[in-house]
Amino acid sequence: MIGAVDGLRFFGCDMDQPAAPRILIVRDRRVVLDRDLAEVYGVPTKRLNEQVRRNAEKFPEDFAFVLKRQEVINLKSQIATSSLGHGGRRKLPMAFTEHGALMAAMVLNSPRAVQMSIFVVRAFTAMRQQLSIRDMLERRLTDAERKLLRHDTTLQELYVKLKQLYQAPPVPRQKQIGFKADE
Repeated sequence: MIGAVDGLRFFGCDMDQPAAPRILIVRDRRVVLDRDLAEVYGVPTKRLNEQVRRNAEKFPEDFAFVLKRQEVINLKSQIATSSLGHGGRRKLPMAFTEHGALMAAMVLNSPRAVQMSIFVVRAFTAMRQQLSIRDMLERRLTDAERKLLRHDTTLQELYVKLKQLYQAPPVPRQKQIGFKADE
């Protein structure tokens, strides 16, 4: 399932599975939110974020980052998150890239985390394949459109030439043969 709201896109990964993460596009990166990743790894979100803070050197900006308030507001229309400061989350959520999700499995270091890290890798791989198929189809459609435009131009030129052939040029009046008497 692929959808988009307010410039943020998300990709569902076999949502029939109980702990399937949603892969979102935020800041032009494919990410999984901390609550989804914690659910996949079978730990509370608080514990996941705690381990990330304790191992901050293992999570550079291209592995994990904290969402901005506006990004959270945009996400609320897509996913059921409680509002900040009103009995729900008090801190802005973290977003993990594919590499950050794998690193989280390393710092959690539980059998479930290792098992689910394989699942997360497969989810990102499946999404990458979907995107490559879409790109290939887009290229094919663009090529077909170019060919059709070229054929359309050629057909228009052919039509103009055929129209000229169907319109016989006016036949010049020939002199009459024979004797003509002046009256």
